Amino acid sequence: MILVCGEALLDMLPDPAQAPAGRPARFVALPGGSPANTAVALARLGTSSALAARISGGPLGALLREHLAANGVDLGYAVEAAEPASLAFASIGPDGSASYSFYVAGTADWQWRAAELPAELPHDVTVLHTGSVAAAMAPGWEVISGWLRGHRGARLLSYDPNIRPGLVGTPEEALERVEEFAACVDVIKASVEDLAWLCPGRSIEEVAASWRRLGAALVVVTLGAEGCVAYGSGAPVSRRAPDVAVVDTVGAGDAFSAGLLHHFEREGLTDAVRDRRLAEEQLGEALEYASAVAALACTRPGADPPSAEEVDRLRRAPG
Repeated sequence: MILVCGEALLDMLPDPAQAPAGRPARFVALPGGSPANTAVALARLGTSSALAARISGGPLGALLREHLAANGVDLGYAVEAAEPASLAFASIGPDGSASYSFYVAGTADWQWRAAELPAELPHDVTVLHTGSVAAAMAPGWEVISGWLRGHRGARLLSYDPNIRPGLVGTPEEALERVEEFAACVDVIKASVEDLAWLCPGRSIEEVAASWRRLGAALVVVTLGAEGCVAYGSGAPVSRRAPDVAVVDTVGAGDAFSAGLLHHFEREGLTDAVRDRRLAEEQLGEALEYASAVAALACTRPGADPPSAEEVDRLRRAPG
């Protein structure tokens, strides 16, 4: 099982089909949040997943719980929180890229207390994954990073910073937190946009080397339509992204994380990743799989990751 820790919130997406004539589009509420999206994507791919999230007890929280449970995500580690649910209003650019405005004051997702996360986990939990805003805002980020440190060496630890400017302080402040995670996790998956905001003027190679010196065994950087590149113990490994018709990129990075971790889990590679024994060919296959998962997520609106069967069909398609 892969246990994901972080936020489950409501994505408010513009729906042009509901726009009154001559007026702006209305918004439709869809379950989201990077960690929640990752847990759903894992379950759809066929990997058992659970979500440790602080979910509001109100009607919006009920919507989130129903969505997660309907997709097969185990909610045994979820906390019923007194605070309201967070909202993320998305704007979709002409190229399908998404930008967000968040309503998070006093909401549930960032208020973690150490006692709410399990100190002991069953042996079938082989991977812990976290990231995004719940791992960037106080007090949550300190609680989550401390929790991960307690499990280092016992299972594969994964982190996606998924930077949201405006919520995480200055680049210098955010980078300090990212480096705290780099020192305690095995895998970091970040986007080239994350790196450009966190470390302006530094190359991808420089940032990846820095994070690996701090302790990460593997750093993977997604490059949008250009694919991805990974830095492990050997030479960098890169793969192109499949050519698909993009509707929007909401949840694509989360789908990539899920595809990568699903592949490692399915192929029995979690220990090899953690122990820096992953062969170049094995890493390349993992990147190809994760890229296919992310590409399919881009072909439909909102965070709507594919099934394993859809991924297999795309990978078998000619060209």
